[in-house]
Order: sequence, then C-alpha cells, then structure tokens
Amino acid sequence: MARNFKITLSYDGHDFAGWQIQPDRNTVQGTLVSAIEQLTGENTLPQGSGRTDAGVHALAQVVSVTLASPIPTANLRKALNDLLPRAIRILSVEDAPPGFHARKSAIAKTYEYRIYRGEVSPPFLARYVCHHPFPLDEDGMAESAGIVVGQHDFTSFAAVDPESKKEDIATSNVRTIYFSAWRRSGDEFIYRVRGNGFLHHMVRNLVGTFLMIGKGNLSGNDLRRILELRDRSAAAATAPASGLVLVSVEYELEKSL
Repeated sequence: MARNFKITLSYDGHDFAGWQIQPDRNTVQGTLVSAIEQLTGENTLPQGSGRTDAGVHALAQVVSVTLASPIPTANLRKALNDLLPRAIRILSVEDAPPGFHARKSAIAKTYEYRIYRGEVSPPFLARYVCHHPFPLDEDGMAESAGIVVGQHDFTSFAAVDPESKKEDIATSNVRTIYFSAWRRSGDEFIYRVRGNGFLHHMVRNLVGTFLMIGKGNLSGNDLRRILELRDRSAAAATAPASGLVLVSVEYELEKSL
C-alpha cells in the first residue's frame, strides 16, 4: 500500500541549477529522484514547497512524495542520506495524510537574505551571502521594510514564471506578507520576510529595491509607488541568488503530526 511522506531537507544550492528537474542539469529535485529510485526502484517526482532558483539555499525545504516501498519511515532518512551528496541532507521523514502536498498545503514560508557588509568577505561565507561593502543607509532600508507588510499585488516584484502556465499554480500576483524586517548581525545585514507565498524572484527583487533605497536612489515613497504601479520594470534589478535561503515552511498538519 502506497504511503505519503513529508520530507524536510536542507541543501547548499551553489552547485545546483535550482530545485526543479531539468534535462542535462544538476538539480536538487533530480538528485532526490535518483536517490529514491536507487533505494526503492520507484520512479517518482517529489513535490517541493517551491522552486528555489539556481544558487539559492534551503535550511528546511519540504517535499511530499508517495512511495509503495515497505521501508520503515525511521530508516528512510538514513538510507537517503547515504545516497545523496553532502550538499543535500534529509533532516526528517514523517508519515503524512494522503492529501498532503508540500506546495498546495503550505500556509506560510520564511526567507532570509544575507548581505555581508565587511570590506573582505570570508571565503567560507562567499557562497551564502551577497557581498556589498559599499555605503548603505541601513536605517532607511530598515524603515522601509514594513511598507510591504499586508496584502498587496506584487506584480512589480515578480519575474515571469513560464512554469506557472504548465501547472495548476494560481495566476494572481496578490500575496500577504506577515513580517518584513532588516537587522544587523555582526558584519551581516539580514532581511527576513514571512508570507503566505512568494512569486518567482519576489524576495530577490524586493532586496534589489531595498538596496536602491540604501544607496539613496529610491525612497520609501518610491517603494509604495512601485507596488501600486504593478510593473516589473518599475522596480530595481534582481539581487544575486547566493544571499537567499529558504528558512522554513509552515503547515496546518503540523498541529496534528
């Protein structure tokens, strides 16, 4: 009898062409597919909570997959970690209700974007931060972060996502942001944002616009205007992928698991 699993995994996205499986490209989903097939002999397509881009990392990406294998749940994590590269680690495997879907069942996600402000970025941090040692009005960026909290149409911060036309993904660009704030932590300036969902490149496009505020090229009022325009060309360039990490995904089912 087939069982539905909720798998939580962490990965360093630097050497992957993103989450989603692609022909002749090294992806997180494709690597997981290969490991599951090697372990169980089943050809599956694990569904992630979202499609992280090339170079984007995850502390706790969530995946749902249905397997017929009789392997005990407790053994699945260890067996998959033995097969996966060190850049991908399975943190937990749980039995999930039949209707659970990693993306469709999600009620909130949290991302962080890390900017290294020191003059020289340590080599062991380089793939996890965006290095910006130049002057920034950090207070101005922090003050403007709250402008995006609430329900808005984020078209100005959404890249065109061709995959949304192939799947049953809602075409509305309206999302609700519950939390949006910048904070200093040593030499890092970190943006944390929590919402009910995010559009393609949305967090990186927001960060790119916040950086323009920090440089003095835009103001908080400009950010409000950009939101209202619903025009991608009105916002700033997309921030580099290396600084972005998916921190967590939330589900209602967690209350009963």
